[in-house]
Amino acid sequence: MTDVMIIGGGPGGYEAALVGAHLGGNVTVIERAGVGGAAVLTDVVPSKGLIAVSDVMTRIRKSNKLGLEPVDPAHTSLVETVRVDAVKMNERLLELAAQQSADIQTRLNLEGVRTIHGSGRLDGTEHVIATMPDGTEERLHADIILVATGTRPRELDDAKPDGERILNWKQLYNLREMPRKLIVVGSGVTGAEFASAYHALRCEVVLVSSREMVLPSQDADAARVIQEVFERRGMQILSRSRAVAARRTEDGVVVTLADGREVEGSHVLMAVGSIPNTEDLGLEEAGIELTTSGHIKVDGVSRTSARGVYAAGDVTGVYPLASVAAMQGRNAMYHALGDAVAPLNQRHVSANVFTSPEIATVGVTQEQLDYDLVRGRALMMPLHSNARAKMQDLNFGFVKVFCSPSGVIIGGVVVAPGASELIHSLALAVRRRLTVDHMAQAFTVYPSMSGSIAEAARRLHGVQSDEPHTDY
Repeated sequence: MTDVMIIGGGPGGYEAALVGAHLGGNVTVIERAGVGGAAVLTDVVPSKGLIAVSDVMTRIRKSNKLGLEPVDPAHTSLVETVRVDAVKMNERLLELAAQQSADIQTRLNLEGVRTIHGSGRLDGTEHVIATMPDGTEERLHADIILVATGTRPRELDDAKPDGERILNWKQLYNLREMPRKLIVVGSGVTGAEFASAYHALRCEVVLVSSREMVLPSQDADAARVIQEVFERRGMQILSRSRAVAARRTEDGVVVTLADGREVEGSHVLMAVGSIPNTEDLGLEEAGIELTTSGHIKVDGVSRTSARGVYAAGDVTGVYPLASVAAMQGRNAMYHALGDAVAPLNQRHVSANVFTSPEIATVGVTQEQLDYDLVRGRALMMPLHSNARAKMQDLNFGFVKVFCSPSGVIIGGVVVAPGASELIHSLALAVRRRLTVDHMAQAFTVYPSMSGSIAEAARRLHGVQSDEPHTDY
């Protein structure tokens, strides 16, 4: 049998393990924190669970407009009758994460995958050394090695997390009380998501953004909507402001900005990026090439520069998404064990920002069209004209569809509640090279949010031309 050694049990690791076992490999996973890795235990599962709670509060906030009022006349709206129990909420989130980890472990056991609780490192390209919590070591033979060790939160020298007042995103679930005033440093995806969630949970939130607009890596129209929603709901955004330090006070924190200003709050969340876990793994000694940022260089089927060694997930720096990590892990096993596999096509990746409303994207971007990097057309449909959106009192959001000169759908953006679900039809269209006419002629339910996607496609009908264009 082929010995497959996987270092890291997150989505890239455990999905690779399942495929490897299915294809007949003798698979071992080495994981120090717990199967599922950070994605399941301290990141994706608990954070999206938190956001699910905040979504309920967002709906309650609209209750008056929908004709729902509290029975007790002492309260003017339903939101006044609801409070968040931080202890119960966080305990539930951690229980969800633990249950998901246990479910994955059960599946690995059923497939015959061996799991080692400990840390792993390469000893050349044919052996892996597993170090147990008690310091004992086991040297394991490997025909195939997959490195899926993920990343960790980046820290500022003068703002080291203490787990109580100065926090990274892994530590929020240990809080025993809701923050009175949460300062969020960083307006990328992580910062924006937590700022959105905690503000919906009735915390005062100050978002410190080094850019003019929040979510600088997202579609500019989408980012503009999120910024407007944040500000209309009362969130304070400090644009073009860079935090350089954070210190504790007697009952809170003070964040110092680069221009000398100070921001006081009860807690601060440092969301200033992540660092790949590539140290002390024996990578360079094994001939594995790293990028200047410390990520592992891989090709479309997750191969590294060392024969027989693959890498998957955030440690590769390709896309910090659990879905991409899982696909990279699966692709690595398909390739290594001789099954058919297509290289990862980043244009097929659908991504989501879990703010309120959500932002979902797939395929080419508006920026690529604007700079003529890809030829095509775009059409944006505001949601305020959608009947279902009106019923839910949704005043912000849109659907944007991109098509090539020949009418093939090449990308899209959705800004709406549930955008993570709505993007799938556009992702399928991009993957299968469907045209706007294919999308327009497929039936949609009335009323539905997906009707706006079909409407956008109908409005793009007739833009086809015979002009030559670069394939995407």
